[in-house]
Amino acid sequence: MQQVSAEGRAIDNAINLPENGAERQEFRLVTPVRVIGHISRKDLAEDRNARAFRLLGRIVADHLELACDRCLVLFETEVREDLDLLFLPQSNNVARAGEDDRGLGQNELSVSFYRDDQIDLSHVAWEQIVLAIPMKPLCKLECKGLCPHCGVNRNVASCSCVRDNMDPRWKVLKDLLDL
Repeated sequence: MQQVSAEGRAIDNAINLPENGAERQEFRLVTPVRVIGHISRKDLAEDRNARAFRLLGRIVADHLELACDRCLVLFETEVREDLDLLFLPQSNNVARAGEDDRGLGQNELSVSFYRDDQIDLSHVAWEQIVLAIPMKPLCKLECKGLCPHCGVNRNVASCSCVRDNMDPRWKVLKDLLDL
């Protein structure tokens, strides 16, 4: 971080993220993640030796492998997320911990911390990718999913299972609609 001036400098880093925890997230990075942007330095008023760094840029994961939530087929997608992060020294965070119980404000959601003049971009990249993944990833919007009776992938083949297992409480409403 010593080579970052007040004007800043451009960064373009390819990061191989560790796969520990990927099985819990149900995704896999096929290629390295790129962090592209501009990082600049700002002296902190309360401590002239401490510096804050601002990263404006983008996280790019061109090949991210996910499992479809409906049919369980693996598919590839990409993540491209804009970044606007402020990095503060870890010691400032520790000094302010527990001062109040107000929770995080909107402007504090984009704050991260660094230690020993090192900013861990792999942590930032991992966090941004996890946040960008949809809660229910789909291989395609029209995915038909798996048959709940025989388990066949309805996108690939059709089955002869009877799909008229209606809850008897809805029969009266169905009869009204069939009139």
